[in-house]
Amino acid sequence: MDKVLLDYGSGGRASHRFVADLFFKYLGNDILARMDDAAVLSLTGPVAMSTDSFVVDPIFFPGGDIGSLAVHGTVNDVAMMGARPLYLTCGFILEEGLPMDDLAKIVASMGQAARDAGVRIVAGDTKVVPRGAADKIFINTTGVGEIMVDPAPSGHRAAVGDVVIVSGSMGDHGLAILSTREGLSFEAPVVSDSASLAGIVGKLLAAVPGVHVLRDPTRGGLATTLNEIAGQSDVGIELTQADIPIHPAVAGGCAVLGLDPLYLANEGKFLCIVPEAKAQAALATITADPLGAGAKVIGRVVSDHPGKVALVTPLGGKRLLGMLEGEQLPRIC
Repeated sequence: MDKVLLDYGSGGRASHRFVADLFFKYLGNDILARMDDAAVLSLTGPVAMSTDSFVVDPIFFPGGDIGSLAVHGTVNDVAMMGARPLYLTCGFILEEGLPMDDLAKIVASMGQAARDAGVRIVAGDTKVVPRGAADKIFINTTGVGEIMVDPAPSGHRAAVGDVVIVSGSMGDHGLAILSTREGLSFEAPVVSDSASLAGIVGKLLAAVPGVHVLRDPTRGGLATTLNEIAGQSDVGIELTQADIPIHPAVAGGCAVLGLDPLYLANEGKFLCIVPEAKAQAALATITADPLGAGAKVIGRVVSDHPGKVALVTPLGGKRLLGMLEGEQLPRIC
């Protein structure tokens, strides 16, 4: 079999062979192997649960593919609640005619990403739709994890005087997708930052009690994410533009294309908002991990302009950063 056929989604013999030969090969574990109608899990205490659907175009891009992205995206959402991600489910919508080699690469990538993140894929579903009813492959993942701290980080907990830290450069994933989709090249290659943040967040929470907010700035980027937090906590946030890390290749690409990197998606970075007294300890912990080597303090939480985000420019002026209006770049995750 070199392409996905409609019969693979029929629920009959072909479906069973398809699942056994491909999905169990790369995603198998003792829970999934039981093949019951639902997975039986062992969890204690409060849990965090999140779900997301991935329709990224192209399905292979510099730094990743739709499979690893589907694991990282949901693992990171669970981790941002101060939880240790443990289990994932996945649902596949496959277009008839999808090359089997491409699908095998994607499923293998998912399996490796899950092992790296320390999670098990415990349930799944596959559907095959006729040509033209979908675009190659769509994946939904749902994740569950045990919350490690009390109180858990939340967008509602930013407080005046807190410091805003970002774990690295902004906009890498969004520009990597755009440049691959459009066949653009820049002086330096732009690579997606797609990665699991579960490990680095676990280290941070263990070393620095009292983290107020964790959030990964995915769709809508840094500016939209901070607007969400400012609204949830009814506080203002002030950023120093010169302190926001942006890779030179991303900055150059955005300048050429007329894009603002503060609104581009990230898939391997996170925001951390902590009391000022704990900011240096948090920054030291984050920068000690390879995924946070480029972390910086970029601003603070203020009492002025509640619900809004202000950017202090290199010339000392201020301008408000609103939420993203419209779709700057569709199908980036």
